[in-house]
Amino acid sequence: MDLGLRGRTVLVTGASSGVGLATARMLLAEGAHVAACARDADRLVGTLKEAQERAQEQRGATGRVHAVAGDVTSRASMASFVESTVAELGVVDAVVCNAGRSLMATIEDTSDDQVRDEFELKIFGALNVIRAAQPHLAKSEVASVVTLNAILARQPEPRLAVTSAARAALLNLTRTLSHSLGAEGIRINSVLLGLIDTGQWTRRYEAADTTQSYEEWTGELAADRGVVLGRLGTADEVAWPIVSLLSPLSGYTTGACIDVGGGVARYV
Repeated sequence: MDLGLRGRTVLVTGASSGVGLATARMLLAEGAHVAACARDADRLVGTLKEAQERAQEQRGATGRVHAVAGDVTSRASMASFVESTVAELGVVDAVVCNAGRSLMATIEDTSDDQVRDEFELKIFGALNVIRAAQPHLAKSEVASVVTLNAILARQPEPRLAVTSAARAALLNLTRTLSHSLGAEGIRINSVLLGLIDTGQWTRRYEAADTTQSYEEWTGELAADRGVVLGRLGTADEVAWPIVSLLSPLSGYTTGACIDVGGGVARYV
C-alpha cells in the first residue's frame, strides 16, 4: 500500500531509540525524508544512517535524513531544529512529537521539581516543536501532527501519579490544538500507548535481578497490568498507527486518539 508519504518531510523528536527510531525507519521505508532530533546526536546519526541504507537496499526508497541534537523543552532549540530542517530539506509536512519518559512514583514520593519537570517535558516537549513548525506546516497540503501519549492520559495509575496527570494535560492540549491548527489545514492526532517493549523495561528487568527469563518477567508484568493480549507491544506496533495517521489517506481524521495497548484500557 502506498501511504502517500514519498518525498514528504517529517520531523521526529526522540528518534534515537524505541518508538521514535521505529517511526523514522518506517517513514524512510515509505520514501519520506526524516528530520530527527535527540539528545545524543552521535547515536542518532548512526542509527538513522543505518535505517536509511536499509530502506534504500530493501525498498529502493530515496528518503533523505537530517539529524541534529536537540532539547524539546527548549523553544530556541526546537526553533533551530525546524530552521535547519527547512534549510536542508526545504519544507515541513508533518511532525511526530515523541520525546518523553515515565516517572514511576506515587504523588507522596514525588518532589515539586519532579512535578514541574514532568509537565515541562510532556507539554512543552510537544508545544515547542509544533509552534516552530506551524508556519511551515500551514504551507503543506498534507500537514499532519501526531503526539505520542499514553493510555495513562485517560486511565491514571497511582504509581505513575504525576506522569498520568501530565499525559492527561497533553491529551487535552492536543484536542484543543485540533481546532486552531485545523483552521490552517493542519491535522493533529494522538497515539496512546500501553506497555511497549523498549529500553526502559529492559533496564527495569535488569534492576529486578530475577532468575526469570525476560519473556517470563514481561509476561507476568503484562498479566499484572491487565493486558488482554498477555505481552508487551513492540515499537513497530506503535510506529504503524503513527505513520498511518500521518498519511494523506487519514486526511479526514483530526482530534482523535488511537489506543495501542493490547487491550489494557478499561475505559469506554
